[in-house]
Amino acid sequence: MVTPSLVLGLGLLVLMQRLWALRGMRKLSQGVSPVSGTFSLDHTARWGQVVWLNGIVLAAFTVLAYLSLSWPSLLGSWLSVGILLLGWGLCWRYLTTRCHARAIGEGMVITLLRLSSLVAIFTTAAIILSLTFEAMAFFRLVSPWDFLFGTHWSPQMALRSDQTGSSGSFGAIPLFAGTLMMTVIALSLALPLGLFSAIFLSQYATRRQRFWLKPILEILSGIPSVVYGFFAVAVIAPALRDFGAYWGLTVMTESALVAGSVMGIMIIPLVSSLCDDVLSAVPKRLKEGALALGATSHEVITGVVVPAALPGIISAFILAFSRAVGETMIVVMAAGIAANLTANPLEPVTTVTVQIVKLLIGDQEFDSPKTLSAYALGFVLFFITLMMNIVAMNRIKAYRARYD
Repeated sequence: MVTPSLVLGLGLLVLMQRLWALRGMRKLSQGVSPVSGTFSLDHTARWGQVVWLNGIVLAAFTVLAYLSLSWPSLLGSWLSVGILLLGWGLCWRYLTTRCHARAIGEGMVITLLRLSSLVAIFTTAAIILSLTFEAMAFFRLVSPWDFLFGTHWSPQMALRSDQTGSSGSFGAIPLFAGTLMMTVIALSLALPLGLFSAIFLSQYATRRQRFWLKPILEILSGIPSVVYGFFAVAVIAPALRDFGAYWGLTVMTESALVAGSVMGIMIIPLVSSLCDDVLSAVPKRLKEGALALGATSHEVITGVVVPAALPGIISAFILAFSRAVGETMIVVMAAGIAANLTANPLEPVTTVTVQIVKLLIGDQEFDSPKTLSAYALGFVLFFITLMMNIVAMNRIKAYRARYD
């Protein structure tokens, strides 16, 4: 029986034997070649790279052999021995002074980077395919027209034939309207304040002011969304309710205005940080040239700096839009889960992401329209954000070509 200790011991034994067979290379550590007796820095560096490369290869094959022991006893033993022999054969072949370890190591790194990029591509493709297939299964049960243009959302279904339950209504317009309202309120607060704070930090703030203000914004970006939800319920909602009562308005405790405002506060650090980076990256020669022509600081910022940084600013706005659309915790705590079709921001509404979470909670039949409607909502949300990104990328290319 092959044991893990035997696998590791044999691997180390072969590596040590091979190093001992090349013990003459120890002279290279003293700067002397055993062949010519002259100093050879290239051989010394190559020897170190060869040892590191073969150590990594042998360690990787030893780990694979160890993992193969979890297979059935006889098959796992032979498999682990085969893996070890393959690793030892590679080390025996390449553990020489003629081995170009640097080229091999760089090839391994490039291969690892390529595999990492393929993982991202395959993950995206898997998400798209899973959403598409499940959404198609839903649209075979529910009409796409009723789903996309229906005004009543009540996906309650009878789980068994002996139960009484609603036939279900899957009109998603209230969800899309609530998502749009919440996003507009959040971005109306986050985009201007984030951009203005970035302009101040990058163009007007002194070093001392930037030293104190920048970390404060970074701290806000690290606060969990559930904490913002508590802030909305405990502070913003009572304040808006009292303010509305003073002016004779009825402001619900759970409302789109409360959730959208707190969501905007949460997104401000994201917009500010990204815009600050792109504004600071504008070449100084553009600003100095405009100042040399007699432009004021305000004219330089509005006429040179912001247009030159506009591609990055648009990218920051798109990320802020995606963050606002995908937020769930603040909406649940501050706006509720009721699917109301209303244009009044003082009333409770819900969003697409909240309903997706609600639909997938609990014991549900996977092939029921109620469960599949979550995938349909995710597919529509993915399509909308994809179209927004495509439009934004086209605008970015247009502005980037002007300043490149």
